[in-house]
Amino acid sequence: MSGPFLWDERYAGEDYAFGTEPAAFLAREARRLAKGQAALMLADGEGRNSVYLAGRGLKVTAMDASARGLEKARALAAARGVAVAFQRADILDWDWDARAYDAVIGIFMQFLAPPERARVFAGIARAVAPGGLVMLHGYAPRQIAHGTGGPKAPENLYTFELLRGAFPGWEVLALRDYEAELDEGSRHVGRSALIDFVARKSSA
Repeated sequence: MSGPFLWDERYAGEDYAFGTEPAAFLAREARRLAKGQAALMLADGEGRNSVYLAGRGLKVTAMDASARGLEKARALAAARGVAVAFQRADILDWDWDARAYDAVIGIFMQFLAPPERARVFAGIARAVAPGGLVMLHGYAPRQIAHGTGGPKAPENLYTFELLRGAFPGWEVLALRDYEAELDEGSRHVGRSALIDFVARKSSA
């Protein structure tokens, strides 16, 4: 997987590599989340998504491995006047059993090879409280042909089968495979092949 130093370099500039506004997926799906709920934002980089949710009144924990990314995320939260519990951590070392969240959210975190991804998805399933949501957004395999962002390894990308299989028995609320024009900072620009996945854990 990509190490923190690579991401520190990517976030080194004063600009925000992926912009300061939330991913369109999150802005669209945030209606499913209520003020006061606890959300865990995974690998959130410079904080655009966690800061957005905090602005909507959620209690947000955001983790990332990049010290530089978190520095800029804290600056963005301060500029927006919101509080986010930022934590520096490697996603493979995250304690998924420390507490339960109403939502666990991962957006464009496709730096994980399949064995690592399986570990993380299993951890996410444990970290979501009964009745809570998993919300994932990323690239479909044909994104490689577009060349407008994301990993070059097709096995790191998402398919319907992969996502459904990772959360068996969960109620699927949204599952989309589509094309869209992204304009998110300097790193996500142009036509992109995207997948959305939102599912609810059983409350039993």
